[in-house]
Amino acid sequence: MEAYREAYEEWLSNPHFDEETKAELKAIENDENEIKERFYTELAFGTAGLRGIIGAGTNRMNKYVVQKATQGLANYINKACDDPQKKAVAIAYDSRHMSPEFADFAAQTLAANGIKAYVFESLRPTPELSFAVRELGCIAGINITASHNPPEYNGYKVYWEDGAQITPPHDTGIMAEVKAITDYTAAKSMDKEAAIAAGLYEVIGEKIDDAFIGCLKKLVLHPETIEQESKNLKIVYTPLHGTGNIPARRVLKELGFENVYVVPEQELPDGDFPTVSYPNPEADEAFDLGLKLAKEIDAELVLATDPDADRLGVRVKDSKTGEYHTLTGNMSGCLLADYEIGQRKALKGLPEDGVLIKTIVTTNMADAIAKYYGTGLIEVLTGFKYIGQQILGFEQSGKGTYLFGFEESYGCLIGTHARDKDAIVAVMALAEAAAFYKAQGKTLWDAMIELYERYGYYKDDIKSITLKGMEGLQKIQEILETLRKNPPTEIGGYKVVSARDYKADTITDIATGEVKPTGLPNSNVLYYDLTDSAWLCVRPSGTEPKVKFYYGVKGTSLEDADAKSAALGEQVLSMINSML
Repeated sequence: MEAYREAYEEWLSNPHFDEETKAELKAIENDENEIKERFYTELAFGTAGLRGIIGAGTNRMNKYVVQKATQGLANYINKACDDPQKKAVAIAYDSRHMSPEFADFAAQTLAANGIKAYVFESLRPTPELSFAVRELGCIAGINITASHNPPEYNGYKVYWEDGAQITPPHDTGIMAEVKAITDYTAAKSMDKEAAIAAGLYEVIGEKIDDAFIGCLKKLVLHPETIEQESKNLKIVYTPLHGTGNIPARRVLKELGFENVYVVPEQELPDGDFPTVSYPNPEADEAFDLGLKLAKEIDAELVLATDPDADRLGVRVKDSKTGEYHTLTGNMSGCLLADYEIGQRKALKGLPEDGVLIKTIVTTNMADAIAKYYGTGLIEVLTGFKYIGQQILGFEQSGKGTYLFGFEESYGCLIGTHARDKDAIVAVMALAEAAAFYKAQGKTLWDAMIELYERYGYYKDDIKSITLKGMEGLQKIQEILETLRKNPPTEIGGYKVVSARDYKADTITDIATGEVKPTGLPNSNVLYYDLTDSAWLCVRPSGTEPKVKFYYGVKGTSLEDADAKSAALGEQVLSMINSML
């Protein structure tokens, strides 16, 4: 019998698995492909935790997979933590199907292992979970979310005591403990009422909410301009059926913004995300209803947070044409970086060791901003946890002051209350910046054009090629190995100035042949610095069967930058397709 068939039969016959699970599996007994898909492998616990389709089976998100992962986490905590006071885990969840249930299953497994669980009373955004881990002095955190994946998905992310998602050595340590559990019945569980009675399950909510919002409000730089313009500024906001609705509206209201219009069709939590094919603020469809409302009321700013409210999409009105422009993650990140650093400098000066942090696939306009204000610039690997890691390093060494951090994928962090990207603080800061510029007779689009005029017309984009199945994964590796063995000297008409290989930890100067280390952790990523401030980065996706190509150019105008970007994108795809 095939191994997947054996696993299927085991789940059907073992009394550990409940009748509801068995009924779901019994219903597919004549569908061999479906059985294989659900049992041919185990849902992998990676550096970002778990993410998968909800359903019964080893390759699905369900109570048994969640309990097994939590048992591995508990085993790691019990080995790594000697302090009984710190043996606690904060747990949050979003609006997806099964999120509250998965949160409880995780809490009951932790309790059975003598580890206290602080569980939010209802759905909360990712940045508040990050905040709660540190606020409550926990050793770890669990967030039940699949971010912007389609409705049939859910996920499980693990955070460590600094409030950031797990990084080495904890990520590999936890992964090893989860992998070591080969029997699903080995995961312990404790009755919820018994856990509460034993002081191992505590519901949290309002007190953490108040502390979180309080931290955000302290980050406001110009309360006087909010007071002056709050009656005049019209903002449309959509939480896309997710966790952002209450905290985003609350912080805006408490700061005095009076004209905040929430998209009614997308206001309430709904795991089906009925108004979009998938709830991603990077997608145009996420803004269809928001833009319709914005045009009706003549709003200047349209904001959309993803279901776990760590990423923010933005549309801003051009007062001259009436058009609403898209701000990409790079654009909104630079707009906020310039506002936060520039206004901090104007109000109280900048610390000598102030630092702006970005990921390696984020726009080079960030470098120009850091240079303009005389601050340090740190580049980290893709993933906001590496920005969180830098903040922790500043705290531990006493050297370095965090000013701002962002990544191209619509995530940024102002302040250090959280150690993950925070769309709630970004909503607040963009509304504040809009009020600040409005007081000067300008829109956020005017401010964006001023950035281009000051720093240069940077344009950044991304292309990807999807290659499914085992053959696809092999092809992706072949593409990277081909580029490694035969590094290009020219890409899309630009000469390669230097080539970075983050797997080999090398930066090679093409003209001199000089090699120096990247200084970053090992990662299967290639990066090419090109002439005329252009660049290209090649990176396999960590969550999908894709190879991604990030690239950027610098033009002499918006039109010139658009044309150069389009041409480079075509050339890159042509170069890669010739390898397939």
